[in-house]
Amino acid sequence: MSGFGIYVHWPYCAAICPYCDFNVYRARGAENAPLIAAIEADLAGHAERFGRRSANSLFFGGGTPSLLRGAELARLIDAASQAFVLAADCEITLEANPEDAALFEEQAAAGVNRFSVGAQAFDDAALKALGRKHDAAAAIRAIEAAAATGARVSLDLIYARQGQSLPAWREELQRALALPIEHASLYQLTIEAGTAFERRVSRGQLTPPDPDAAASLYETTQEVCDAAGFPAYEISNHARGPGARAQHNLTYWRSGEWAGVGPGAHGRMNVDGKRFALEAQRRPGDYIDAVSEHGVGWVSELELASEEQADEMLVMGIRIEEGLDIASLERLRGHTLNRDALGWLAEQGLIVADATRLRLTPRGRVLADKIAAELA
Repeated sequence: MSGFGIYVHWPYCAAICPYCDFNVYRARGAENAPLIAAIEADLAGHAERFGRRSANSLFFGGGTPSLLRGAELARLIDAASQAFVLAADCEITLEANPEDAALFEEQAAAGVNRFSVGAQAFDDAALKALGRKHDAAAAIRAIEAAAATGARVSLDLIYARQGQSLPAWREELQRALALPIEHASLYQLTIEAGTAFERRVSRGQLTPPDPDAAASLYETTQEVCDAAGFPAYEISNHARGPGARAQHNLTYWRSGEWAGVGPGAHGRMNVDGKRFALEAQRRPGDYIDAVSEHGVGWVSELELASEEQADEMLVMGIRIEEGLDIASLERLRGHTLNRDALGWLAEQGLIVADATRLRLTPRGRVLADKIAAELA
């Protein structure tokens, strides 16, 4: 188990994207102050329940946390530093929409040292199809504005979009990686339950990504990123070097601990040799009420059995380039991994396993979920 981070979920968005299945709500003039106060109290409640510890990352996700002004972010960062200890080199990430670029300077002054800009595409027609409100030029300006603050910059892109060709994606990705960024999260479009895209698919108005085409696009993604100096360190994440990797997400993938605050946030916390899965109230009003009544926002606190911890370690750890520690996994499982399954997967060129670590090969990354199920 490695590292401790803090995740703050800000659920409000100016508009809901048709592919998004996160816990999000239209802002519609919602007041920020009551939710900010509840998150501050929830942070303190986490520290009281699980103990004060040093955090190497603080991540503002959503939703659209870049809607917050610098003074509001400063309050939340201060609350996190009061509840826990923010390491001197703490990575403080803000997920940001390009439309909020005018706020980046004051957000950086408040303490944000890493922007994750949701560009999603650099093709205007694709952005319109994805329900985004910005165009490609605005996305480029936003990335440049984020870099101008002195903060580190990551960008998000979605590929395997309807009608997307390999040459077009190659050119789009090459342009993106030439921008002043040091990290890129590159996600294949998935049709999630309950989204507007799912409803369009059911009505025959949208064609879901073809698996074979998506696999070819994935291979092209790896080729372009490798050539540009952005090798993959996780299935969907690429960095310009080890120092540019997302420290907060590495905490997830390495089965570390994180306090999750804000409506619908999830967390994993360890205390007295036990590991707990926590989930906060989803609706902002219910979350605020829960914190007011109980001092914390979570509605569920479930102790994870060793087997459940092992399952999470396998599913998450297998995604990263460094792989996972076999001894740690077997200790939680209470038995050794299936050597026949390991041997077969290695023969197929899908994994590399030595005496200590299990890693996916480039071929295996495409089948990560199936491989994890095979080893479960």
